[in-house]
Amino acid sequence: MTVENVATPSKSQLAYRFIKERIANQDYTPGYRLVLGTIAGDLAMSVVPVREAIRQLEAEGLVTFERNIGARVSMVDDSQYRFSMQALSILEGTATALAARSLTADDIRNARRINELMIETLGHFDPRAFTALNQEFHAVLFEKCANPRMLELVNAEWGRLGHLRDSTFSFVPGRAQESVREHESILHLIETGAPLGEIEQVARRHRSTTLDAYMIHEHPDEALGLPAF
Repeated sequence: MTVENVATPSKSQLAYRFIKERIANQDYTPGYRLVLGTIAGDLAMSVVPVREAIRQLEAEGLVTFERNIGARVSMVDDSQYRFSMQALSILEGTATALAARSLTADDIRNARRINELMIETLGHFDPRAFTALNQEFHAVLFEKCANPRMLELVNAEWGRLGHLRDSTFSFVPGRAQESVREHESILHLIETGAPLGEIEQVARRHRSTTLDAYMIHEHPDEALGLPAF
């Protein structure tokens, strides 16, 4: 009887996963100084693999080096966030429309169930939990899109947003109530067989309205000059 060899992660891979997980969970927030010796001590390893992990995270844009300071978690780049949200509004709107005719009654019920869970969270609002449910809701609506390249692009932008912002709703919690109402409008259009162009437009506007709310809250001067798209 032979036992298959299972590749054991290297120390640098372990350090990479350790740091990246803490960045994703906001334990290491933007601007947080990554002290190599401290992290190495937490992982019971030397600083060499930790340094290698930091270099990999720097290549991914999650970590930056500052002279005389060292490694820090990258600050949020609002322009990159804006670009991703704009791209996602177009891509997700299109993917939702392309998937609309393939959605079953069970899919619609599942999406509505998720939206009802989102409504329940409004009384004890947790931006992270709400954002996770929000992503789950939209995935139900676009995941049956028959264009694999479109799905790849949508998922890539969702992943990018996860690195840029833990949750937009942390900054504009009032947007959450509007969002769940808009979800119901999208579901109604799909259920009633509305023209695909209308479904795409409403889904696209839903995403861009969230971006507009964020920009008005965080950068009111810039928001005044935002182009309609």
